[in-house]
Amino acid sequence: MAIFKSFKAVRPKNEFAHKVAALPYDVMNSEEARNMTQDKPYSFLHVDKAEIDLPTDIDIYDEKVYLKARENLDKLQSDGICCQDSAPCFYIYRQIMNGRSQTGLVGCASIDDYMNNIIKKHEFTRADKEADRIRHVDYCDANTGPIFLTYRENEEISGIINAWKENNAPCYDFITDDGIANTVWVIDDAKINEKLQTAFDGIDYLYIADGHHRCASAVRVGEMRRKANPDYNGSEEFNFFLAVAFPKNELEIMDYNRVMKDLNGYTPEEFIAKMSEKFTVEAYEGEGQYKPEAKHTFGMYFENKWYKLTAKEGTFDEADPVDRLDVSILQNNCITPIFGIEDPRTDKRIDFVGGIRGLGELERRCENDMVIAFSMYPTSLEDLMAIADAGKVMPPKSTWFEPKLLSGLFIHKLS
Repeated sequence: MAIFKSFKAVRPKNEFAHKVAALPYDVMNSEEARNMTQDKPYSFLHVDKAEIDLPTDIDIYDEKVYLKARENLDKLQSDGICCQDSAPCFYIYRQIMNGRSQTGLVGCASIDDYMNNIIKKHEFTRADKEADRIRHVDYCDANTGPIFLTYRENEEISGIINAWKENNAPCYDFITDDGIANTVWVIDDAKINEKLQTAFDGIDYLYIADGHHRCASAVRVGEMRRKANPDYNGSEEFNFFLAVAFPKNELEIMDYNRVMKDLNGYTPEEFIAKMSEKFTVEAYEGEGQYKPEAKHTFGMYFENKWYKLTAKEGTFDEADPVDRLDVSILQNNCITPIFGIEDPRTDKRIDFVGGIRGLGELERRCENDMVIAFSMYPTSLEDLMAIADAGKVMPPKSTWFEPKLLSGLFIHKLS
């Protein structure tokens, strides 16, 4: 059973929430973050990407960056922008994007559940990215960005959350510049919080939807604190990390598309012939871009024309939860054998475009710095869970979740 508990969040006062809330640190680079925070002194990017308050030539992994992050986090509290709740609470976090709503519960998950695979993963992590967030969490003595978790829906949990929303006013309710509505309710009733915590006893597993590096880093810091405090009893806050847990039926995965820099030495005719060995290749005669409408179909934009690709029988194993993924089919039958790209995480000849940018972005990339693009059918949440349940991992860049969880609305102090 999963542990999910209430906590005393450090969070913005109601009138400052929209000024503090910021996109996650890993969806923009330092220059973009500097531009986004002009005339925004309370933006949480000053904590999550503290290099923006230091000289532009600074190494983003310099200790000064982590010290600045801690300084900026402390300043939000000392200036009265943020304060800590006096008693442990759960928090309801609803986002509405393009008419679609998703509602999650903000609380703290257990580092032991992560280590014991009660919290399941579906991605490998990179050591350099982990090391950065380990230092950030350790210096700040806090989890500053929530981990995006999901679980198979539970009627009792949903019922408690819905009843609270219907009968209580929200503390935050604002729309961000990109048009996403963010609403938060504080569950400050100890009995209700106890019911929620007990209800999570009925959840067998939690799944990381997004935030594998943040999650791994939070767990590593917890382990470090345990070594430094050998008499710990398990109730200390460093044994837990900040998360938002959403029922699976509230979420939607968007497509995560691919663009390629060259044809790996093939002529256009040779390339199409190679693709036809593993895919049925048809010219798309419809209007606009081709967006796949079913699994095992793909769009291909090449030489100013869209094509529909369908994976041929025998090119994948339908019984294997990883091999049957469309991202695996394209990787195994096209990107590796034709383009010669073995590791898409590090090869500079491939790039990835989140579905939020639209398929027009694929055409734009092909007009500028790439020569060919592939549009994908979105990976399903059932596929994600099946892979995690099997103890396997997805290929890189398999899922794109929108909307992104904002940082700065909830901060979990470790001590």
